[in-house]
Amino acid sequence: MSALKRYHLFFLSCPSVSYPITKTREAIMRTLSKGVASLSLILSVMLSSVQAYAWHDKTHLSIAEAAGFELWYSAAAPDVAKSKSEFRPLEEKNHYFNNNADKEVDEAMVLEQVARYNKAGDEEGHLYGAIIGAVRAYKAESAAGKYAEYPLVFCAHYIGDLSMPLHNTGYDDFNKKRHSVNDGIIEGSVRNNIGYIQRNIRPITIESESDLAREIAKVANASRKLGAKIRKEQRDMTQEEAYAQVIQSSSLLKAVLKYVGKKPS
Repeated sequence: MSALKRYHLFFLSCPSVSYPITKTREAIMRTLSKGVASLSLILSVMLSSVQAYAWHDKTHLSIAEAAGFELWYSAAAPDVAKSKSEFRPLEEKNHYFNNNADKEVDEAMVLEQVARYNKAGDEEGHLYGAIIGAVRAYKAESAAGKYAEYPLVFCAHYIGDLSMPLHNTGYDDFNKKRHSVNDGIIEGSVRNNIGYIQRNIRPITIESESDLAREIAKVANASRKLGAKIRKEQRDMTQEEAYAQVIQSSSLLKAVLKYVGKKPS
């Protein structure tokens, strides 16, 4: 029930409200209506001006923790970095791929995006290439004897974004209107269901970058198809659908950790 309707019901049900103050009540309702309309307009403008976030923080943390990532508590950090205006042009394109043509994602498409990792000005986005770019960064820094964990934090976040359907489809009016709601479909329950995600993780073997690209494509296509389905049906994801998506992310992240020589906890 909307806030406006709750206020309306309150005034109607209040026993002390009588005819002499009807005009006052109507004036208050008109004021509330104008305020709600103004706030809606402001929010609409704000949300339509930038690419929205993917899963909310607790969902990202839970994906990473379920996969056994040691730094799971940092999995939302890339969204924090993206929130700074100085970093946004560079970082935000790593979080989505606006597949406006609804093309089937394959290994070649994923690998083509790698060169665009951390590149501004790519309005289409390059989420798939960002995952591989982050893995390459980890390997390079690790080989150089540097502390290399932070690239894996970015990788974990991008893999989380991969299963969010609206980060794999065009950023149209449907996407803008429903993005935030779908980000938070399981936000209120997911921290209590990490065990459920873990029990449903599917085994994935990655032995090469080509294997990784193919696995990224599988999740991307599942996300793209679900995005098309909810768009066609003009609805949000169900909790069941959202959990099925994040399980795919946790499964892939666990496989990536093993691929780079980590032992998921």
